[in-house]
Amino acid sequence: MKISIVIVNYNVAYFLEHCLYSVRDACKNIEAEVFVVDNNSVDNSIIMLKEKFPEVILIANKDNVGFSKANNQAMRIAKGEYILLLNPDTVVEEDTFEKCIEFMDSHLEAGGLGVKMIDGAGKILPESKRGFPSPWVSFCKMSGLTKLFPHSKKYAGYYMGHLSYEQTNEVDVLAGAYMLMRKECLDKVGLLDEDYFMYGEDIDLSYRITKGGYKNYYFPQARIIHYKGESTKKGSLNYVYTFYNAMAIFAKKHLSSRANVLFSIIIKLAIWLRAALSFCSRIFKDMLLPVLDFVLVFFSYYFLEKWWSVNIWNDANYYPKEYLFGVVPIYIAIWLFSIYLSGGYSKPIRIQKIVSGVFFGMITILVFYSLLPEELRYSRALVLLGAVVSLFIIIIIRFVYRFLYSGKWSLSDRAYKRYIIIGNENEAVRVADLLRTTDVQAEFIGLVEPQEKENSNPNFIGSANQIQEILRIYKINEVIFCAKCLSQQKIISMMAQLQANDIHFTIAPPSTDFIIGSNTINTPTDLYVVSINSITTEDNKRNKRLFDFFLSILIFILSPLLFLFLKNPLGIWRNCILVFFAYRTWIGYSSIDLKHKNLPLIKKGILTTKDSLDYNNIDKNTLHRLDLLYARNYSLQTDFNIFFKAFRNIGR
Repeated sequence: MKISIVIVNYNVAYFLEHCLYSVRDACKNIEAEVFVVDNNSVDNSIIMLKEKFPEVILIANKDNVGFSKANNQAMRIAKGEYILLLNPDTVVEEDTFEKCIEFMDSHLEAGGLGVKMIDGAGKILPESKRGFPSPWVSFCKMSGLTKLFPHSKKYAGYYMGHLSYEQTNEVDVLAGAYMLMRKECLDKVGLLDEDYFMYGEDIDLSYRITKGGYKNYYFPQARIIHYKGESTKKGSLNYVYTFYNAMAIFAKKHLSSRANVLFSIIIKLAIWLRAALSFCSRIFKDMLLPVLDFVLVFFSYYFLEKWWSVNIWNDANYYPKEYLFGVVPIYIAIWLFSIYLSGGYSKPIRIQKIVSGVFFGMITILVFYSLLPEELRYSRALVLLGAVVSLFIIIIIRFVYRFLYSGKWSLSDRAYKRYIIIGNENEAVRVADLLRTTDVQAEFIGLVEPQEKENSNPNFIGSANQIQEILRIYKINEVIFCAKCLSQQKIISMMAQLQANDIHFTIAPPSTDFIIGSNTINTPTDLYVVSINSITTEDNKRNKRLFDFFLSILIFILSPLLFLFLKNPLGIWRNCILVFFAYRTWIGYSSIDLKHKNLPLIKKGILTTKDSLDYNNIDKNTLHRLDLLYARNYSLQTDFNIFFKAFRNIGR
């Protein structure tokens, strides 16, 4: 056995599938075995592996045992002369393995090998080559000096910035995304250190390889795509802590006590600084619009109240101060909370979500208003006028915010999606049809032949050798490659060639119904979210039940008014009773046939995930994926969004 390939998977089935297609092609001329160690994924990864990659040796863990331990499970039984640790969010060229093995065979001093990695936008990833993280190197990285002087040997040691990306060089550290090692070397220096749960284990093993008398090499003649950061939240506090804690473990193990003390101080400062910056940044981003809304709506309400008092009641002090400074802030808080629940604070900004939020906020206020004693009912007219003024002010804020942020007054980004699909006729048309079934609103979709040939299909606008002209003339900003028609080597080369054009790249794997891209996976809903927030967790089951319970009460109270808007008003009371007593749920799956879906069981829905889309002709596979995503990434906001979008059907 020449090579053993080990891939650890955790809830990234879509990336894993594409990765394994590329691995299968790269192993055609090599005696190889492929291991996938699954850390208890809940996204049907195992089912996909058994159906599409029966040749893969699967190790299915019942718990998430971490990156190091999972890799070691496979490495202990691997038979290859070389062992490759490969991330699931990577794509390899057809000759990547052959080139790497040839280099290792001719360089017996090499214990490990890394390759040139590019991201999903075609840009070289600096961690393709890395230096040893000494206290000084770590300080430069954490303080930002590395970014200021990216090619300096003194300040950019973390990424060995003084070395060319185009030349083979000896390096200190290999990236865990693609880490090819000689098994003889691993037998001598040991496997991954299981003290590291995630991050740092590649630095530790690379360091031990060099201590064992071997060398690590950066080898740019072989390339891979690495969708860096797709399976982790790089900006989260948890990531900051986990990453820097791994550095602290490394320092404690391998540095002198004096250096370890210095390194530990740097690490702790970095954790606190990054945590503080991350927290402040998140608070500022999350609260900026709500605070602006509250302040400006309050001032507008203040002037409205004064105008109303003078012109209607001829008394500037008609309303008491407790109304303006006590009741009005409560009104505004209800409106803003209702806007939040309707998705009005989510991106992209949608006017209809803000309108529905203000409308339901107004209805809520009027309901409670009617229950108050007479002396506390200050003015129903001001509630209605305040809702109109609030809506007007909030929408103006959105347009101004959008202009300051992007220089455009339009709130919509839909007009800027212009695609070309590179592939032969059958595959390009298939991918175009797939794209049209998503919620992406494409302004233009053109098809491009991979080879120079004429095509009578009017949707084909040229061939791949005309790509620069096509991009310029048609103002294309997204290129989709059909992996069935183009080699991975051709795809990676074109990405590297075109990356300066500020283009998004996506890849459509063969015989699949998803598209993997530089910043998205386009399907009927957003598949890019890989963090699992299953509907089966206790918190989510409780939240969903509370949502059903209170919404049933509110709908029942408002039913005389809602009768005017519903398609089937007579069914509203029946549905309220069924949901109130937990026989049904307001939002459910699109299909009641769940035997083949392996989805968590929930009550049958009055509305379904299908109601989130604007079209009706949806095949079973698409409905299945919608249901899977709803169950896997459940949130209350999803239920609210579906409800507000399809509330006219709640009497069905």
